[in-house]
Amino acid sequence: MASDRIFGLITLITAVAYIAAATQIQTNFFSGEYLPKLFPILIGSVAAICSLIIIFKPDPEPDWPASWTWVSMAIAVFVLAVYAVMLKPLGFLLPTAIAAGILSYQISFRPFPSVLSGIGLSIGLLVLFKYALGLGNIVAYRIPTPAKLWDAFAILIPFVGGH
Repeated sequence: MASDRIFGLITLITAVAYIAAATQIQTNFFSGEYLPKLFPILIGSVAAICSLIIIFKPDPEPDWPASWTWVSMAIAVFVLAVYAVMLKPLGFLLPTAIAAGILSYQISFRPFPSVLSGIGLSIGLLVLFKYALGLGNIVAYRIPTPAKLWDAFAILIPFVGGH
């Protein structure tokens, strides 16, 4: 019961901070471009409402996941963090294929289908984003220098990166 309330409070603080950050996004009112600000505010509002429900109506005895589930979630967060910083130096295809393959392997412990789903997802998303949706700023692949790879990866290391 107390753990639900603590989780709800942390989520509420995060949601309010997310909404506050979203209000700082600069948009041009006259051009009609309000979605860059509106979408994060809506996401933060839904998170705030859900956290209030958790705070005021907690589960009497919550069942916490097993320890392996926590390890799996930590691996997923790490993979997604590395994916986010590797998109710029490596392009879209390789980081997306690797991240999707690793996350697919966590869902189903079969290596070959996981590799295939990672490759298929990266190619499918590239076609969807670049050609179907017309997002022209997606770079399929890049060949980076070691210095650019280190600069990207150093963002994840506290007190080293973080431009």
